[in-house]
Amino acid sequence: MIMQTSFYEQLNTIISDFSSAMWGIPLVCLLIGGGLFLLIYSRFLPFRYLGHAIAVLRGKYDDEQDEGEISHFEALTTALSATVGMGNIAGVAVAIAIGGPGAVFWMWMSAIVGMATKFFTGSLAIMYRGKDSEGKLQGGPMYFIMEGMGKAWKPLAAIFSVAGLVGALPVFNVNQLTQAINDILLVPQGIAVGLQTNLIIGLVLVIITGFVILGGLDRISKTAAKLVPAMVLLYFLAVLAILFVNIEVVPSYLMLIFTDAFSADFYKTDELLGGVLGGLILLGIKRGAFSNEAGVGTAPMAHGAAKTAQPIREGLVAMLGPAIDTIIVCTLTALAILVTDVWQTSDANGVSLTASAFAKALSPAGKYILLICIAVFSISSLFSYSYYGTKCLSFLFGAQNKKYYNIIYIASILLGATTSLSMMINLIDGFFAIMAIPTMIATLYLAPRVMKEAKRYFKDLK
Repeated sequence: MIMQTSFYEQLNTIISDFSSAMWGIPLVCLLIGGGLFLLIYSRFLPFRYLGHAIAVLRGKYDDEQDEGEISHFEALTTALSATVGMGNIAGVAVAIAIGGPGAVFWMWMSAIVGMATKFFTGSLAIMYRGKDSEGKLQGGPMYFIMEGMGKAWKPLAAIFSVAGLVGALPVFNVNQLTQAINDILLVPQGIAVGLQTNLIIGLVLVIITGFVILGGLDRISKTAAKLVPAMVLLYFLAVLAILFVNIEVVPSYLMLIFTDAFSADFYKTDELLGGVLGGLILLGIKRGAFSNEAGVGTAPMAHGAAKTAQPIREGLVAMLGPAIDTIIVCTLTALAILVTDVWQTSDANGVSLTASAFAKALSPAGKYILLICIAVFSISSLFSYSYYGTKCLSFLFGAQNKKYYNIIYIASILLGATTSLSMMINLIDGFFAIMAIPTMIATLYLAPRVMKEAKRYFKDLK
């Protein structure tokens, strides 16, 4: 037992060091600096055409004759089912527990520049679609690297795909759903939780996930299109109720998000560039990237399957993701945690901290409402991530082998259910960082072609 504990601790340390090494200054400059460049280079286009983006999303320009597998709306909800989930509920809680209210401000900043990044990556996913070994049209960073930059850049596409095999594993979402079921449902009933109960939860998730993902993209997208909007609405109403109960302190906590962003009074972990502010900024960017995945390259794989002949339309739909995901949903979670004061009175972290906020404000029903939202968000994200992983495996080893990824994927659900939060979040953070490098290099390289296409599109629109 001592040897097992020692090995587990060593593995946890190795994964933590790997994540810290990947999320250094160079990657922050590439993600945020690159996103800022794209925002300025596009002349703030994502914000100037928000109305048109919503019209596209509503189906005003849908054409069933266009190539692709799913509608604009299904593409966005498939992408959102991966991002609107535990990153918003547990990821925000992790950010506040470690960094305090100021971390939320830097998550917002990552979302604003992320909207520009997603506009470009979403457009490129349609501009440079390629064909897999079965001759089916596919989109995503590995394809726009190959089709847009040329076969000489195949190693860059391969790096993205290899990292995507691990980055798409559902271990963090499963870990936090298991923790939520334990804390909210089992422990209050006097049920002892441990490896056995975690394995049972994992096995139930294996059955549910297997049924949906083995049905392919069509079943995944249709399931996500039904589940995600309903759960966002339920979550939105629940948090509004929490804010209404604590309305007198909402303005002061909103102000604290802004002031603490530059003072970092509540920051508790590693410094960056010799100061706590640098560490807080990095924390906010990491959690923002985990929440909306702008620049990581997962969402373009969903947007690349959209039925459209106009790349800019899908880019406009894609840019709505960070706005919905981080600026709206993450802010709701953050305010619920802040106004109930559980971030200062509880030692909980991750989803347990959010559950404490819901239980305190909406007792006794609050924690059960949260559990329903968590379950749907987590399970829907399991569907989308499986699609991303199979696309990466298909690119590397041929589409005929993609079924083997689903076996690994389903088995990893049991791993996520039985391991620690810190190990799982560091593992995914590290591989997200690797995925972001080829995605951002290719996006910056191909940005002039996107702008050329955008000028043509908006000229024709007028």
